[in-house]
Amino acid sequence: MNVITIQSEAFQELKDSMDEIKKQLSAKEKEPKNKWLDNQEVMQLLHCSKRLLQSWRDEQKISFSQVGAKIYYRESDINELLEKNFNKARKK
Repeated sequence: MNVITIQSEAFQELKDSMDEIKKQLSAKEKEPKNKWLDNQEVMQLLHCSKRLLQSWRDEQKISFSQVGAKIYYRESDINELLEKNFNKARKK
């Protein structure tokens, strides 16, 4: 077994860094796993029209939830749509 010695100041800095990382990870775990976006947010995110989103819903290309007249999309469903339609560039 090897014994490593360091100065107490260096140890404290290391401990503080580890505490900060733990705090950041803990905060990230508390974020909602599936954020809901409304029509306007999705239009801005994808730079598309309201009509295009309507077409995608009609063609069942994207899942959605509707409460009254308001339509919501899961962020994960938006990412899934983009992943399904991803075309990797060919190398020459």
